[in-house]
Amino acid sequence: MISTQNNFDISFAGKVKAYYELLKFRLSFLVAFSGAFGYSLAVDVVEWNRLIYISLGGFFITGAASIVNQLKEIEFDKLMKRTQLRPLPTGRLSVSEAIIYCILLLALGSYILFIEFNVRAGLLGVISFVLYGFVYTPLKRVGPISVFAGAIPGAFPPMIGWVAATNHFGLEPGILFAIQFFWQFPHFWAIAWVADEDYQRAGFKMLPNNGHKDLRTAITIMIYTIFLVPCGFVPYLLHMTGVNSAMVAVLCGVLFLSQTFYLMMKPTDKAALMMMFGSFIYLPIVQIAFLVDKI
Repeated sequence: MISTQNNFDISFAGKVKAYYELLKFRLSFLVAFSGAFGYSLAVDVVEWNRLIYISLGGFFITGAASIVNQLKEIEFDKLMKRTQLRPLPTGRLSVSEAIIYCILLLALGSYILFIEFNVRAGLLGVISFVLYGFVYTPLKRVGPISVFAGAIPGAFPPMIGWVAATNHFGLEPGILFAIQFFWQFPHFWAIAWVADEDYQRAGFKMLPNNGHKDLRTAITIMIYTIFLVPCGFVPYLLHMTGVNSAMVAVLCGVLFLSQTFYLMMKPTDKAALMMMFGSFIYLPIVQIAFLVDKI
């Protein structure tokens, strides 16, 4: 077992920092951005107060789901280098403090989606919270089915943004969901490939094909990534955006796919790391392109 450090700042500032870390700000911010993207794509004129509301709603619910994830994995987080210094494994925050924080964030996020927008958006938000915290999280020690389970709530944010704006389900929010859904497989598996040694310490089984970092796993990643190429063109066919952003999305999909080919040729940690960074770049570029083209 990897030892954890106990000499942490327990002052007020230290507590604030611990609460900030528990929130997983970067993940919550990305979800908030995706929700704002879906909302902005759906409306003719962006109302800035409602854009802020949808961003905060997604941010709070994602933060709450992340806390559930950390509450259920305290002992496992102690075993991994990348997580051993989190607030709960180190004792900087207690379980009761984390639970209260989680309830508060969930209540705020749910209130925003249900009251400021509509029931459909609120239900999607609550479902995403449950799936991430109580389905995806325990499945991480079962097998790669966890990635499929996690990809569903992970793909909800742009759909929630669209539904919040229109109170309508249809092909438009469906394709936003599909793009983010398929993107998550190469994204998750690239991370799992790079962090495999750490994950094994905690018993997390994220990689497909019995967890082998080999050609077969690289081919599996490539198959899921292929779907991003045609999906990138569909928003144009649905008259959601223009042809310029469609071309950008398809090009980004092809470039992202080429990284999987490189991983197939050289199934190494370095190639997986490159693909991981590629996944970080792909989604915001495509979403921003769709927004700019609509303007």
